[in-house]
Amino acid sequence: MGYFYVIFAAVLWAVSGSSAKFLFNSGVTPFQLVQLRITIAAVSLFLWLLLRNPSLLKIDRKDILYFAVFGTLGMGACQFTYLFAISKINVAAAILLQYMAPSFIAMHAVVFARDKLSLQTIIALLGATFGCYLVVGAYSLDVLAMNLAGIVSGILSAITFAWYSIHGEYGMRRYNPWTVIFYAMLFAALLWNILHRPLEAFFHPYNVVQWGWIMYIGILGTLVPFGLYLEGVNLIRSTRASITATLEPITAGVISFIFLNEILEPLQVTGGVLVIASIIILQIKQEYDEKAPALIRSQNKSKNQTG
Repeated sequence: MGYFYVIFAAVLWAVSGSSAKFLFNSGVTPFQLVQLRITIAAVSLFLWLLLRNPSLLKIDRKDILYFAVFGTLGMGACQFTYLFAISKINVAAAILLQYMAPSFIAMHAVVFARDKLSLQTIIALLGATFGCYLVVGAYSLDVLAMNLAGIVSGILSAITFAWYSIHGEYGMRRYNPWTVIFYAMLFAALLWNILHRPLEAFFHPYNVVQWGWIMYIGILGTLVPFGLYLEGVNLIRSTRASITATLEPITAGVISFIFLNEILEPLQVTGGVLVIASIIILQIKQEYDEKAPALIRSQNKSKNQTG
């Protein structure tokens, strides 16, 4: 069931990316969609927590600044850069660029936590970097020139998501994950109702189909997959869950090919395989590092008992 939850979450996220592309093609701007998505998600989660467990809405006053920074620079920036990238380049390419985040997390650990890079980590970082080079079509100067804004935004989405993941650990140590997610969404919604005229995106004349996809992105493309992913992590651990979630860019590529006629060239597909393989290497290495101390202690205990 844990794997099922994560696979379902990955599919919902992938559909969300493709539906966002559909909205962009029909005239909705990234600024409007990020305001719609994050506001709908924040309000929906607030109402859900208020009805189900109001205690999860309580935080210490001293943590308000943390959540304000975390929500604006993390959730808010990540949501916009991700959607803006989708509006400029292929959905699968935009999602795969965001999957550079584990590489940035690894580099952060080296620079700030003084961790040493293993051979596996170096191979994974090089593979992810070269893979993304292929995915965005950087081998073609014309493509690079056409999609430069989308490429930069995609890379920024990976950086902001990595920042969100790293700094989210503080909140997770003190609060329930749903409390952290809600306040991240709340401050992100406040940000995008200041940068973009308050609730302006809600007053455009969208048709029924557009409103359907907007509501999907806000609820089924944001709240539900977050919940499914957390349930999956509880059952199969975060390492296996994150590996399983790499189905998202593959699913997004298939959906975009079927419904949006977006085609990835063979070299771009090869780059996607390299990115996913690199992420798996990083995650397997992380799991080994987590288990190694316990394994060494067990071996030493066995030796002592034998002696």
